[in-house]
Amino acid sequence: MKKVTIVGGGLSGSEAAWQLAKAGYLVDLYEMRPKVKTEAHKTGDLAELVCSNSFRGASLTNAVGLLKEELRICGSLIMEAADFAALPAGGALAVDRVRFSKYITEKIKSEPLITFHDGEVVKIPEPPCIIATGPLTSKGLAEAISEKIGQSELAFYDAIAPIVYGESVNWEIVFKQSRYDKGGDDYANIPLSKDEYLKFIENIKSAEKVKPGEDLKPFEGCMPVEDMLERGDETLRYGPLKPVGLTDPRTGTRPHAVVQLRQDDKEGHLWNMVGFQTRMKFGEQVRVIRSLPGMENAEFVRMGSLHRNTFVNSPKCLNPSLELRDFKGVYLAGQITGVEGYVESTASGIAAVRHLIRGDIFPEETAIGSLCRYVSDPTRVDFQPMNISFGLMSSYFAEDKASIRDKDQRRLKTSEQAISSLRSFLAK
Repeated sequence: MKKVTIVGGGLSGSEAAWQLAKAGYLVDLYEMRPKVKTEAHKTGDLAELVCSNSFRGASLTNAVGLLKEELRICGSLIMEAADFAALPAGGALAVDRVRFSKYITEKIKSEPLITFHDGEVVKIPEPPCIIATGPLTSKGLAEAISEKIGQSELAFYDAIAPIVYGESVNWEIVFKQSRYDKGGDDYANIPLSKDEYLKFIENIKSAEKVKPGEDLKPFEGCMPVEDMLERGDETLRYGPLKPVGLTDPRTGTRPHAVVQLRQDDKEGHLWNMVGFQTRMKFGEQVRVIRSLPGMENAEFVRMGSLHRNTFVNSPKCLNPSLELRDFKGVYLAGQITGVEGYVESTASGIAAVRHLIRGDIFPEETAIGSLCRYVSDPTRVDFQPMNISFGLMSSYFAEDKASIRDKDQRRLKTSEQAISSLRSFLAK
């Protein structure tokens, strides 16, 4: 039986280990936590979600919805766990993060073909191996990778949002409703009048903030609210605080702005502040958030925080299989490759395993194949992390799709083609 070493027990590493075991391979899976802590993780569980608890949109008219469906077709453990731990979230898939991680941890540690090792790895293992250490790769291993591929790693700074206790929220003011009533009362909404909104953003501006330790740019997908406001006072109202599709039951009208909360656990005790990534100091977060209507007595489970994310210049060193061009049998997977997002990280783990086992590369008509080709395109310059989108899929721009005026119909047809192509690919 062949043996593969995987470094990193996050989403991509856990998925890769599972896929290899199901194919009959022996797996040595290394995870440095909890012996070696990171800036963001809190537990030693596998596949711990440190940022949002949302896997984003679920519809096939959404590229990430297509990617999730492709993962299910591939027998993804991560999607199995997400569906098991799913919470109400309108048109999105959100999970109870504790149930989610524990489900994966139990599955991995009870699989007889997977041997789990807790401890830090600072050297690249002998091939075949998959390095899936994510954006919080330890300094020692990051240096080993940089030396191996002949480039300094790239980096950006990332932020996470606070989580509050539901029992500390004033539910006479904060109301439950999804935008346009899609999905039921799955979100909680803190309504703001124009004056309340202006006061709130002034509070954010005046708050004392944590500065990155290096001269790093924020990642667009998880930009702190303070950085968003540098683009103008209306930025939040047209971004994470947009009020469209919502009606305050006390007034019967749409608020000027809303701060949304999304359920973070199955019981509804914990609520995540949607899109409210922040680098305000902890005391300032308490002051600013408690200035919101209905949040005067807010109690916090987790404060927002800032951390450094590492990724490599993948177009210069990776093949579409996610194998290093100059080092056969050494693969990278997860956010260290420059894919961004939970689902995208999972997909990269499956892509690496498929090539390791069979030498196959996912078809470009699929979301998985398109994502891998994006991060490995040698002509790409100024490389930055990327979520999946229909804009990465060449089939979306094919003549038979370009003539379709209805955007949703065009996306749906692209998704149907992707699923058909994936099934044919797997069937061979």
